[in-house]
Amino acid sequence: MHPKLKLYFEERTHISEERLMALAPFFRENTFRKYAFLLREGEVCKYNYFVVSGCLRIFSVNLEGTENTRYFGFEGKFATSFTSLISRQPAFESIQCLEKSTILSIYRDDFYHLVETEPAVNAIYRNILESAYITTQKRIYDLQGADSLQRVKWLLERYPDILSRLSNKIVASYLGITPYTLSRIKAKL
Repeated sequence: MHPKLKLYFEERTHISEERLMALAPFFRENTFRKYAFLLREGEVCKYNYFVVSGCLRIFSVNLEGTENTRYFGFEGKFATSFTSLISRQPAFESIQCLEKSTILSIYRDDFYHLVETEPAVNAIYRNILESAYITTQKRIYDLQGADSLQRVKWLLERYPDILSRLSNKIVASYLGITPYTLSRIKAKL
């Protein structure tokens, strides 16, 4: 099993080395170029992804063509379009590599089989869902009514190196501000 995924399991479960080795074949490692898409809006999501290196973003595009980033999956995190993965319906969002990324992917049916049969995977799944819910709620309530400067400070508390890793356009799409506003704030920080 890849060391980063092994560490992820060990930090969150009490899984034995033997059980970890039994899970390893379910995860396939691939490296993707910068800006590669793992999922495009309208496709059905078939995989759950674990980021070994690089960064994934999950985003949608509104009718005016504005991108709205919902989630960044940095190293050591899972990322997927859960609505599509769970429902087997076309995704309303896309998943894209923002950097050259090494990803471990697990096929949907294998993942849910393991959720049902392996207590550690069930615990990981519950942890992923609970963390996603809490993160989303905190983001909504923390940013509701916040001005642009407060939004940038909020982001820097959670992802200190994000402004040096990702473009202003992409970071601004996560914060709900314009790239110009973000550039202005960065110049003052």
